[in-house]
Amino acid sequence: MLAAIVIGWIAVLGVPGPQAAAETSALSAAVDALGVFDLNQRTVAARALRRAAPEAAVPLLERAARQHRDSYTRFRAFVLLTGFNQPSTATLARDLLGDRDDRVRTAAYQWFEYHRDPRVLPVLLDALPRETSEFVRPALTRTLAAYGDDTRVRQGLVPLVTRGEDLFRASVIDAIGSYAGEYAVTEIAGVARLDGPLQDDAIAALGRIGGADARAVLVALQASAPRDTQPGISAALCLVGVDCEGREAFLKETLAFAAATDGYRSLLRGATQGLGLLAGAGRRSALEALFAVAVASRDAQVQESLALAVGRVALRAPLTLLDALETRAVPGVLVSLVLDAFDMLSEDVAEEQFYVEIRRAYWAAPDQSARRGAAEALIQGLEF
Repeated sequence: MLAAIVIGWIAVLGVPGPQAAAETSALSAAVDALGVFDLNQRTVAARALRRAAPEAAVPLLERAARQHRDSYTRFRAFVLLTGFNQPSTATLARDLLGDRDDRVRTAAYQWFEYHRDPRVLPVLLDALPRETSEFVRPALTRTLAAYGDDTRVRQGLVPLVTRGEDLFRASVIDAIGSYAGEYAVTEIAGVARLDGPLQDDAIAALGRIGGADARAVLVALQASAPRDTQPGISAALCLVGVDCEGREAFLKETLAFAAATDGYRSLLRGATQGLGLLAGAGRRSALEALFAVAVASRDAQVQESLALAVGRVALRAPLTLLDALETRAVPGVLVSLVLDAFDMLSEDVAEEQFYVEIRRAYWAAPDQSARRGAAEALIQGLEF
């Protein structure tokens, strides 16, 4: 039923006169379908709305985000709005920061990570002690980390590196590292020196932050850390400029060995995460290494580990992923890998921003070019 509505909408798009009402009706039906149980219907509805003219879709999506009776529809409507990048979305996002629904509030926090506005900082900082949900709090702390040049943010985040539940501490460490928060090097270095569940996150963060202090900690760790931690240390050392070619070669060799040998899952995870860290920083050769193993391996655990690494690269560095796919004659296997990753990661707002970047690259590429073909393969394969 929905597919027929969407086909009808496509037929009347841009046609003036009475048929404009049919377009509005079809788009309204698509908005309502964002929250239905059937995944295919939700996917078709989102595709229709993404391809609608902003003047037609944005008012409907804004209205739905504010007042639709179904909370999941409100959430998805706002996520789709982030892809249109309209000025009015900023006002809506500010209004939704206090929303009662966790998903909606999370998406609103994430908007301000991608669209910095210092005026919202008091609201974000005020929310920090109150947001205790395992889904909401990481989004809030990551958004705050994007404002790390503000003293109030530093004062709020630094204590959380060493205090609280491990899940939340990991998200804070990752966020500060993602935004190169040198102000927390001492605290993150302390975590990196301790054998435990947060050590890998802290090592990766030190690599992203860089600087002499981080480098000294990583060099010392390399001399004493156990085997399974070495891939992460090598990746971080590469990021801080210590023998990057040699470190990457070690990671590739480790990945090949761990993927082909049973009983080395921790080493496999470390190698995939390490190469993913380098690829996310723009090293296409690291991403190519992940792709090569993904094409060759049929092991489900190997594929899952690779998918997560590649998916995180896609969200951090969409154009690096597109560059690598552009050289592939048949990118379908690799696109499926990203699709699997997106299903596992469930980062709706980040995935929408990924789509925006790939769509922009598609229109910028020459017609019939390999780049446009790769972008189209991603858009279609990821069901955008």
